[in-house]
Amino acid sequence: MRTRLGIKIHSILETYFPERRVFLKSDNDTRFIRLRPGTQLVAFAGSALLVAWSIIATAVILMDSIGSGNFREQAKRDQRTYQARLNDLSSQRDIRASEALAAQERFNVALKQISIMQSELLQSETHRRELETGIDVIQSTLRETMQDREAARDQLASLEGSLEEGGATTVQTAANSAPIDFLAQALERTAKERDQVVAEAQEALLQADRMTQEIALMRDQNDTIFRQLEEAMTVSVAPLDKMFRSAGMPTDRILETVRRGYSGQGGPLAPLSFTTRGEAPSADTLRANRLLNQMDRLNLYRIAAQKAPFANPVKSAFRFTSKFGFRRDPKTGGRRMHSGVDFAAGLGTPLYATADGVVTHSGWQSGYGRLVKIQHEFGIETRYAHMSRLRVKVGQRVSRGQQIGDMGASGRVTGVHLHYEVRVGGKAVNPMIYIKAANDVF
Repeated sequence: MRTRLGIKIHSILETYFPERRVFLKSDNDTRFIRLRPGTQLVAFAGSALLVAWSIIATAVILMDSIGSGNFREQAKRDQRTYQARLNDLSSQRDIRASEALAAQERFNVALKQISIMQSELLQSETHRRELETGIDVIQSTLRETMQDREAARDQLASLEGSLEEGGATTVQTAANSAPIDFLAQALERTAKERDQVVAEAQEALLQADRMTQEIALMRDQNDTIFRQLEEAMTVSVAPLDKMFRSAGMPTDRILETVRRGYSGQGGPLAPLSFTTRGEAPSADTLRANRLLNQMDRLNLYRIAAQKAPFANPVKSAFRFTSKFGFRRDPKTGGRRMHSGVDFAAGLGTPLYATADGVVTHSGWQSGYGRLVKIQHEFGIETRYAHMSRLRVKVGQRVSRGQQIGDMGASGRVTGVHLHYEVRVGGKAVNPMIYIKAANDVF
């Protein structure tokens, strides 16, 4: 059975792959190699597999090339979109900066107006008290004069009655004429004084009405000034509060920390008091004190903003080459965590501190190359790596916007750029949170 099957298979193979002989001739001898049908089938199958593998490999390489081309095009489109977004953010930042400057100017003007308003209020209250005292004196003098006039009238009536009852003679009448003339003159003087006092009282009342109108007008002006101040404070405080909250920073705790560091009392932010008679504070006084509290909060916000990295370390033209998070390692090709963001620009581009702080490291560190570490308030640390030149020393206190080094390509890099990190409590966070939050204010 097997012999027949083998003979049948051999005959089929003979049909497609007949036996061949390959002759090998030398100078002295001639030999040949017999290629049986099975050997030819194996060779043909191997050749077919090799050709198929070549076709598949070529197709894979071609598809990968097409895919990588599409990826590059997509990356270029993403880069253009990101650049347009950056330009838009930059224009918005400039607009917010101009609005902040305008709000600051309005705030300064309103502060001057409220100072003038305080002085005018104090003067008006003093004048009002003087008028009240003058009116009281005039009223008391008028009452005394009227009492004297009534007494003189009573005395004159009694004298006239006594003259009529006694039937006085001509001599007696002449003798008594002198007191009567004296009384008449006294009455005339009293009447004139009374008229003068009445005129002065009427003038004082008119002046009091004018003062009341002036005080009402001054109150309207004060209300306008207060409203402008409140609007200016809202415009100034709201962006700062939004900036801190966007960065995930608890504003109440941060402001309390700043307040403890600046805990002096008194000075221009002391509560206002417009009265010295122990009365309850007026509505204007309470409103002014609320504004002063908001001014204190605004000042604390600005102090805190100077101490947190709400700024861009590169002020010259640049482009982002790598974002925060997991990425493909440019050296090994593996996937690993990138704990900062990369800014690419020309060699020697100035680099600046993003907040006030103290330099804790300025030197070489493996992987980072020339590295500067700055410790800020609230447990925040910033790192600036791969520099070509260091311009600060350990222990040096730096301010926001101060140059700390030049961009370079030291350490583990593939080209000139800045690797910028922000760490909170030793843990790396996305620096773009702070940079984007600051775009609405600075």
